[in-house]
Amino acid sequence: QESLDSIRAGFVDVMITGALAHEYTRGVKVILHHFVPHEDPAHRTYAQLMPATRRAILGAILSADPVLLEPMLGIEVKCPVDMIGAVASVISSKRGKTLNIVQKETMAIIEGEIPASETFDLSEVMRGATAGKAIWNTHFKCWSPVPSSMMMSVIREIRKRKGLPEEPPRAEEFIDKE
Repeated sequence: QESLDSIRAGFVDVMITGALAHEYTRGVKVILHHFVPHEDPAHRTYAQLMPATRRAILGAILSADPVLLEPMLGIEVKCPVDMIGAVASVISSKRGKTLNIVQKETMAIIEGEIPASETFDLSEVMRGATAGKAIWNTHFKCWSPVPSSMMMSVIREIRKRKGLPEEPPRAEEFIDKE
């Protein structure tokens, strides 16, 4: 039982610290097919099993081409009908998507989704594009993969901010050769 607790601790540690940018990991399932504990109890303690488990899981995750997920926000914008184009343009300029437009007399409701990282200056941009005639709200919608064209630069930026080496580790660093 003590061995399994050490193995679980290694798994939990990797899920909390992540493989790419020391961010939480989600959607990982690890199946332990075969485990033979060492005969000597001194070699099957937390200090031996937890780091070994951690290295094995990190190597497996990095071998599986992991992706970084970013939070996506649902956005609902109410504006005059003549501002639909401006609002759709703002949403698309922020890597967002317009999903639905409903017109009710002189007003329109535009529904879309936008990455949370692109919303820091949304109020200034939206007010500028609509002359302050749009009202919007956002809410968490889902996690979505960071586009592959941006992923490495985002990972490097996060790692730099956290004081880590900018280059993420490679699977070969964790997989021991016999």
